[in-house]
Amino acid sequence: MTEAPGFHSYGVFKPVGHVIVAFPSEEECHDAGAALFAAGFADEDVTGYTPARMLAQVEQDLAHAGMLAGIGQELNLVKIHGELARQGSSFLVVRARNQEAADMIAETAIRFHALRAQRYGSLLIEELIPVGATDQQVAESTDCGFDAQTRSGNERALRQRYEAGRQ
Repeated sequence: MTEAPGFHSYGVFKPVGHVIVAFPSEEECHDAGAALFAAGFADEDVTGYTPARMLAQVEQDLAHAGMLAGIGQELNLVKIHGELARQGSSFLVVRARNQEAADMIAETAIRFHALRAQRYGSLLIEELIPVGATDQQVAESTDCGFDAQTRSGNERALRQRYEAGRQ
């Protein structure tokens, strides 16, 4: 896996043309990466993040976030990634060159129990895997928090649901 691509928007990490996938464990993250390589993704297409590496990225982003980062969901996603990393999640950042690649990444994310998978576009960040309820957040603001789509509205509940399903 390659080093992290340097995509930022208004001071926060926004890898346009990529999917960020959060996995509940390092093992599932590693296995998903291996599956993506087997499916034809190249080394330069896949970047792995340990929980510590993601926390360092989050801290850097929060320290350098510009005022405009709070308009959309970018800053909220940074905070969610930080929360998941604190809970031990590992991450893959995968280049999605086209819709077929994005679909393959989403299928792999589901198969390896991903907690989150978001595809970053220039103007839109798309959820690629189903998460929780169907209610949608109306306003986009860091004051509203991220539209977590979990029954409780937070990522901790998402992890607890995952862990209960593994028992």
